[in-house]
Amino acid sequence: MRSIWNGAISFGLVSIPIKLVNATESHAISFRQIHTEDNGRIRYRKVCELEDREISQAEIGKGYEDADGTIIPISDEDLSHLPIPTARTIEIVAFVPADRIDPLQMGAAYYLAAGGAPAAKPYTLLREALKRSNKVAVAKYALRGRERLGMLRVVGDAIAMHGLLWPDEVRAPEGVAPDADVTIRDKELDLADALMDTLGEVDLEDLHDQYQEALEEVIAAKASGEVPPEAPAPAAEGKVLDLMAALENSVRAARESRGAAPAGGEAEVRPLPRRRAAPKETGGKKSTKAATEKKPATARKSTSRTAGATKTAGATKKTAAAKTTAKSTTKSTAKSTAKSEAPAKKTATKKTASRKRSA
Repeated sequence: MRSIWNGAISFGLVSIPIKLVNATESHAISFRQIHTEDNGRIRYRKVCELEDREISQAEIGKGYEDADGTIIPISDEDLSHLPIPTARTIEIVAFVPADRIDPLQMGAAYYLAAGGAPAAKPYTLLREALKRSNKVAVAKYALRGRERLGMLRVVGDAIAMHGLLWPDEVRAPEGVAPDADVTIRDKELDLADALMDTLGEVDLEDLHDQYQEALEEVIAAKASGEVPPEAPAPAAEGKVLDLMAALENSVRAARESRGAAPAGGEAEVRPLPRRRAAPKETGGKKSTKAATEKKPATARKSTSRTAGATKTAGATKKTAAAKTTAKSTTKSTAKSTAKSEAPAKKTATKKTASRKRSA
């Protein structure tokens, strides 16, 4: 990587030669201004408004515009006398915990590369000292003609520096928060927590710039003479009238997008419906079918089990009734047979007695 600044880190009496390189890069697509009739480039020329003529770069200097519009010229010689002790040095002034640095102050990020073999030992010493202390270094440095504030921290095996805004450059958030008296209920906070848990964490490497990808497709299509693809219509934005409903719908949508079915427990935002008691008696096929359609899956299983038990009990009753009927039929048959046999026995006895008398 190409260095943009060469100097040294001042760490007490230790001096570490380093090179400053950009830690980030922009992938944004830039456009040129063109003449729409013939695609000719539109260029800017530097013209002196008093002489109304184009001037060269050698004729251009610096000037400060006063409140009344007066221009005060400032030469490079004037700037050379300004005290900038950190012109070629990143001077560490303190070591503080990382949470002492407000993220609002953070600006551009750079890597500090060791400037040659002699810098390897002190560079590694500073890196390991930052690691063991769990602190970051606050430093001053000069870049592009002005003194700046920076923060040094360890990234992997390298030392990175973040440019910081001076504390008086960060605005206080006055008038930003709503001034209305708003009450947040515990249930709303619970739903917000459930939404946060459902969304969970994400690997930042998986995030990408969808607009950039779509723009590249449009440029590729135009370059090849094809019709650019149409972008999907944006979703209609509606007013949020019910915060609870919006939170519940957000939790449900987040689960569906992740392919997770609603689960019971703390993550469930709606109470489970109460199970209806299974009917004691089924009133025929029609009533059983209607009851089955109205009940949830759990109730259907309970109804089917109850219906099965009812059928079994009915079959048992029928079997018992059949046995009872058979017993009663046998008894009645035996009684009728006994009754029919009794007169015959009496008649046979009388005949036998009369024969004995005649004899």
